[in-house]
Amino acid sequence: MAVVQRQSKHVQLATGAPTAAKRGKHREEKEAGLLQRLFAEMFGTFALVTVAAGADTIAALTDGEVTLVARAIAPALMVMALIYAIGDVSGAHFNPAVTLAFALRRDFRWHLVPAYWAAEFGGALLAATLLRTLFGTVGHLGATQPMYGVGVSFVMEIVLTLLLLTVILGTATRNRLIGPNAAIAVGGTIALCGLIGLPISGASMNPARSLGPALIGGDTAYWWVYVVGPMIGAILAVGCTWIMHGGRKPAEENAADGEGTETR
Repeated sequence: MAVVQRQSKHVQLATGAPTAAKRGKHREEKEAGLLQRLFAEMFGTFALVTVAAGADTIAALTDGEVTLVARAIAPALMVMALIYAIGDVSGAHFNPAVTLAFALRRDFRWHLVPAYWAAEFGGALLAATLLRTLFGTVGHLGATQPMYGVGVSFVMEIVLTLLLLTVILGTATRNRLIGPNAAIAVGGTIALCGLIGLPISGASMNPARSLGPALIGGDTAYWWVYVVGPMIGAILAVGCTWIMHGGRKPAEENAADGEGTETR
């Protein structure tokens, strides 16, 4: 038995098979990488919600000094900057609907979806808490509200999210959700959707962006519009992407989770 064990050990070392120590080190590195990605998602969503909800809050506080155009463009610029800054870490989702779309497309691993959602909603809650500490609950704390009927706002959120996610997924299918192409395309789409959607539904397109301020501000009457609507839009975007671009491409995963990329 001892001879067999020694021979097995020699074979393992000779063939380069991983030892327990190597496996443990790899597991630790993998866990550290996941923590970095989750922190990046939380930080990015925190920054996005601070700017998006903060713009609406300050507009209410200052009687409209932050204009509708500024409120539409500000979150778009924030997302654009974040894609450049930390997109290589996590894939720069900052939106549960984006995470869902990538998972349905099989660009993102399903077992990571709950962790990403927790990080995204956590970042939104932190941003809303900061805004409430600074400004109270003025302007519904920036929570998105149906301003032209609940049904119309619900459909608007579906359509706007469909447009945004189709751009994101369509860019990823050509392995270009990396670098300036993604930042400009995604940021530009957010700005355009905001310009037409703000007066109707608030142009959330992001369940975390809406639910965080709604929960902290205690105004949850229409939460379902901004959670269900974007999720339906994400599902429809996956179908449209499949029709226009076909099935999943080999390198799309790099765009979805940031691993192995230099920027996003």
